[in-house]
Amino acid sequence: MAIINNNRSLVDGPYISVDALLRLRYLGNDLTLDTRKKSLASGDGDARTNFRGRGMEFAEVRLYQPGDDIRNIDWRVTARTMDTYTKLFQEERERPVFLVIDQRSPMFFGTKQVFKSVYAAQIAGVIAWVAMQNNDRIGALLFGDHEQKDLRARRGKHAVLGLLNQLQQFNQQLSSPVAPCSISAQDILSDVRRVARPGSAVFIVSDFHDFDEDCEKPLTQLARHTDVSLFHVFDPLESHLPSAQKLSVSNGTERLTVDTAAGQLTKMFQTQFMQQQQRLHHACRNCGSRYVRANIATPVANLMHDVFLSRRGKRSPQGDAP
Repeated sequence: MAIINNNRSLVDGPYISVDALLRLRYLGNDLTLDTRKKSLASGDGDARTNFRGRGMEFAEVRLYQPGDDIRNIDWRVTARTMDTYTKLFQEERERPVFLVIDQRSPMFFGTKQVFKSVYAAQIAGVIAWVAMQNNDRIGALLFGDHEQKDLRARRGKHAVLGLLNQLQQFNQQLSSPVAPCSISAQDILSDVRRVARPGSAVFIVSDFHDFDEDCEKPLTQLARHTDVSLFHVFDPLESHLPSAQKLSVSNGTERLTVDTAAGQLTKMFQTQFMQQQQRLHHACRNCGSRYVRANIATPVANLMHDVFLSRRGKRSPQGDAP
């Protein structure tokens, strides 16, 4: 779908390419995904583990308890306090990265430099490159109007390249006129719950235009066993109509002129968007998931930098709140 101003076209960049996604690799050079689950243990620091990670690292000391390995007694702290203390270690366990990318027709819209579908692909591309640098396994589910593609989690550059090629294929199938969707947000969340491995870091990138009460249950079930982040992709025009302008709206077959000078229409439009945004945010908060506002007017490099900084404990200006 396109929105055309009376004076000039605002749409530039409706499609993504593998070459463009390859260039995103350099955006992730200074970013790190926090995809390692850590558990405290008082075992030997170089003990073997069934979980792949970076081994064991020192965490803290505590008073010695019966059954602790005497090889882990911290003799310096013991001598200083006259009480016996044991070293505790952190075991790093792998947390696979699982990407869910919406490429349905409602995503084929934009009034800025890119369409929502392209912006979603860029977000997924950056996360995939960062995950590769972190040596994480990367899996994905891609959704179109009537089809989906399940990419099993793999590690390395070939896994990322396979994802990027599939992203390009799904993205370039989008066109006007906008087609009706046979796959709903509820279907997407239910399928993700089915294929995402417990403990995975799940990133769902969509405009969530059809997220409703029926979606909250599968989201909650998914969040019980995975670390979920929702990237709510939207165009600025969807959140706030420009005042006192006549906009020509087209879905590829029909055209409609909207007069935003009608204050009641503008207010209703803005209220509807805010209600949907709040529904998403509240659903995420209730199940312990992460909500990220992804305004396509924000350069994807800035958005991802803020998000990853926030995941390391700093607040993101893009927001966890509407």
